[in-house]
Order: sequence, then structure tokens, then C-alpha cells
Amino acid sequence: MPSKAPFTIRHATSPPDISSIRTLFTSYVSWLALDLTFQNFAHELASLPGLYAPPTGCLLLAVLESGETAGEAVGCVALRPLPPKPLRASNPASGQEEREGEKGKRTCEVKRLFLTPASRGLGIGRALVEAVVAEAGKLGYEEMKLDTLPRMVGARKLYESVGFVETEMYYETPLEGTVFYKKELE
Repeated sequence: MPSKAPFTIRHATSPPDISSIRTLFTSYVSWLALDLTFQNFAHELASLPGLYAPPTGCLLLAVLESGETAGEAVGCVALRPLPPKPLRASNPASGQEEREGEKGKRTCEVKRLFLTPASRGLGIGRALVEAVVAEAGKLGYEEMKLDTLPRMVGARKLYESVGFVETEMYYETPLEGTVFYKKELE
């Protein structure tokens, strides 16, 4: 079993940190071995911080603190606002529209949780998830959502251990079996 490594989690705002996020995001997609064109991943990567920019989002970076790898970025997670569900007519005769779901609920989405293979099992993933949940609360969100794949058993257990529960699909995806989660914030 790997020993615990000292690490810090910080907001990725500087150009070097954004570059580290870009590298980790690219490693994440390579590890997934999936085509994320449907998520417009190339644009997301090119425009970082993009939708993850403050004041409504954040990019968190886990960095090792000591040893030969001190300063190495080994993990990340991102948070962005999730737009309300599409408008639907509530009264076609009047033309009035309303948003589906609970009115006024501020919802965000967790994206791109990734750890380098060598950094797994050290508590860094849990720390990143706990940090992004705390950030969502600080930003005034009332609900968090995320999606993952059935094969990501460790990530699913981690999400569930911090209070995420399976929920209905909140966007269309071509990836069969995608699992959707949500967490209500207090």
C-alpha cells in the first residue's frame, strides 16, 4: 500500500498552473480512451479556464510538496455552473415559459477529476472532491451534479462516500451506461 504523500490543493489561476491543468486534462482523456468531441473538449482545453473561471467556477490542482517530485501537479478537478434545463412552454396559449426543475436552484457541475496513476491511493482524490464540494458551497451553489462511467468503480465509491447519490440523466450523452450523480448542499 502506498504511503501518504504530503500535498497541497490550490486554485489553478497562474499560467503555469493552467498549463498543468491542460496537461492533466489531456492525460485524463487519454486514460479514458474515449472521444469527447461531443463535449467540445478541444475548445474547452484551448480556452482554459473558460467556463471554470471565477467567480462561478474553479480549477483545483493537487501538487506534491516534498521529495524528488516536489512541485509536481498530480491531480485536478474542475467546477462550472450548470445552466438550468431548457425552457419549456408552461402555457402555450400565453407564450409564457418556465424553466424545468426547481426554480432558483443554483446548480454546478463537477468535471475532470483525475489523478496521475502514481498518485492514486494517497488520499489526494478524496481531498480534491472534498475541496470542490467546499468551493461549491462558498460560491453559493445549492446542488452539484456530475457524470461518470460504470467502470470507474473507485471514483463512484468516492463520490458516494461524500454524499453524492445517483440521479436521472441531466444531459444527452452518446456514452452508453453513463452514471449521473447529484449532491444537495446545505
